[in-house]
This record gives sequence, structure tokens and C-alpha cells, in this order.
Amino acid sequence: MTHNHRVSKNLLTLLKNGESYFPALCADIDAARFSVQLETYIFSADEAGQLVAGALRRAAERGVSVYLMIDGFGSAELPDTFVDGLRMAGVEVQWFRRRISPFTLRRNRLRRMHRKLAAIDGEIAYVGGINIINDIPVELQGDVPRLDYAVRIQGDLAGEIQVVMLRLWKMVSWVAFRRRVKTIGWKLRRAGSNDDPRIKLVLRDNLRHRREIERAYLKAIAEAKHEIIIASAYFLPGRLFPRALAHAVKRGVRVILLLQGKVEYRLQHYATLALYQRLLRSGVEIYEYHASYMHAKVAVVDGVWATVGSSNIDPFSMLLAREANIVVRDAGFSAELHASLSEAIEKDGKRIMFESSSLAMSFISRVIYVMIRLVIGLLGISRRH
Repeated sequence: MTHNHRVSKNLLTLLKNGESYFPALCADIDAARFSVQLETYIFSADEAGQLVAGALRRAAERGVSVYLMIDGFGSAELPDTFVDGLRMAGVEVQWFRRRISPFTLRRNRLRRMHRKLAAIDGEIAYVGGINIINDIPVELQGDVPRLDYAVRIQGDLAGEIQVVMLRLWKMVSWVAFRRRVKTIGWKLRRAGSNDDPRIKLVLRDNLRHRREIERAYLKAIAEAKHEIIIASAYFLPGRLFPRALAHAVKRGVRVILLLQGKVEYRLQHYATLALYQRLLRSGVEIYEYHASYMHAKVAVVDGVWATVGSSNIDPFSMLLAREANIVVRDAGFSAELHASLSEAIEKDGKRIMFESSSLAMSFISRVIYVMIRLVIGLLGISRRH
């Protein structure tokens, strides 16, 4: 059961998994009067993709300005015929760096658009980690959806999100040497700008916001007094993050990590395992999620600070990709996310216990961690982030 949370001039709704996200998103698209913008890393041609595409087509056919940006690497498997059908219906589709070989190390291949954002009429927006893909992973042959979250926002922050999306659309259009960029509905239907420090959109790009999301996390960890819960599908931090968590434990803060339990990418999995001993030795509690894939990128600190978004805590998200998170200081919203994470940990989390290892094994594990983190940071090739 979801609840609405009023934070100043914004109404927030926490959405768990695609089963909550897709119906809400499609309903808002179907109610759009002027404009719809959508950004996603993965857009699949499966049932979820058909559902969202149908809503986009219907909006365009009734005269709404519809803009879709999809990442060229994350959505590389999307058929051209699928995209052509959207364009024929009037949807403006733009690729973020398409047709780049996965084997080249050219810098422009490494910069991906990993955000999952939507804006409707400049009045409603979505921020989260949910891609446009079926909720239940086919390869697991089960019936449990990925654990993931998004936030529906109605209010002033939606206008800011619309502006951020417009800025990237124009930039990509300019890079693609397009002389005309349709902007009808983008500027004229904006809500007011957000100026409340209790709710903030935090971005990561390669210009002005290189470390904004990382700094938001580290500041919250440094200020924590009682408890930190972080759920991250891909957890390969640099030196600052483990050090900050260890310092929090020393202050008497309970630190809980909910991480991926099912092996999705072996390189990332073994690199994370190499980090376990260091974290456990410092007093951090680690739980692995085994019910399905864990795709969440969220955190709650002291029951009053929360973040939901697209950014993992790994080199891909922190150093290479364009990301977007929402940071909220609100007890009600944080409590709902806390309850959801606590339920996931209690029902489907397996606690990892400390196991002593030799100095040689500890050294080897650390070397493996550094090497694999470097490789993943350089390649950034996952299509399931």
C-alpha cells in the first residue's frame, strides 16, 4: 500500500517495483494535456515496453508533444521497427550515443545516459531506478519481481526535472547536428521552480555535477546518529565510502547494507565479495537479497533522510554515467521506505557473517577488488544497471 507525503509544495508517492510504477506512469501519460518527456537506460520491446509505448503513442496521436530519450547501449537490443512505430505515431525519439562498439575504449562510448526520469505537463515527474522492462526477470524462471523503487512527484520539483530533461535533449540534438528541436510544451507548461531544501534533485554528469550524488551520500553518512540502511544493486565504492561507513559504526551508528545476492555479473559479484571482509571487520551489517535480482538504489538515514534514484555506488554510476536521484528530508516518506527495506531484509535477506582469512588471501582479495573495479569502471558495459 502506497501513501502520499506532502513535502512543502510537492506531493510524493513511493512506488515499489514495476507493478506499481508502470500503471501510475501510463495513467499520467494518458492524462497528459501538453507534453510528455521520458528518459530511460533500458527500453525493452517486451510486455512492459509495449504498455509504455502504447501510452506514448496515444498521447502523441491526440496532439500531446511526446519526447523519448533512450540510451544507445542499454537499449541496443530494441528493434528499429519498434522505434519506427513510435515515430510514425508522432513520438520524438532520440538516442543517447547509439551504434558504438562495446569493445572500444573511446571516451564517448563510456559516457552513458543511465537516468530514469519522466515529466508530464511540467506538473508531474518520476525519478527512480526502474527501467522500461518486464518486472520479473525471465532468466530466473520465477515469479518474484526485481526489487526496485521510483518516486512520483507532483509539484514544483516536477518543473525543475522538466528543465533538466530539456537541457539534455537540446544538448544531444546539437551534438547530432539537428538544426530544429521541437520545444513546444516544454517551457510554457512548467510548474514553479523548487527552492525547498527538504527535497532536492541531485544529478551526476561530466560537467557541473561530477560528484553531487556521492557527496549527498557521504554528507548524510557523516551526519548519521542512529542508523544507516543502504540498498545498492551494484556496490563497488572507492576508498571514501567504506571509510565513512566505518567511522559511522565507531560513532555508534548501526550500518546495514542490502546487496545483490544472485550472481548477475560475475566480475562485479567477485569484486564485491572481496570488499566484504573489510566492511564486516569494521562492524557493518551485510545482507544479500536472494528472492530475485536486487535493482534498488536507495538509502534511509536516521529515519528522516532518504534517497531514491538511478545511481549505484560503483564506478559506472559514480564516474561515467548520467544519473538522477531525489533526496528527501521527511520522516513520513523515509519511514515508508525504511519499512519496505526492513521487510525485504527480514523476509529475503541472508546475513553475511565474518570469516577470518589469511593475510595472503586478504591481500589477494584486495588486489582482485582494485583490478575488477578498474575494469568495470573502464568498460561500463552492463545492460542491466
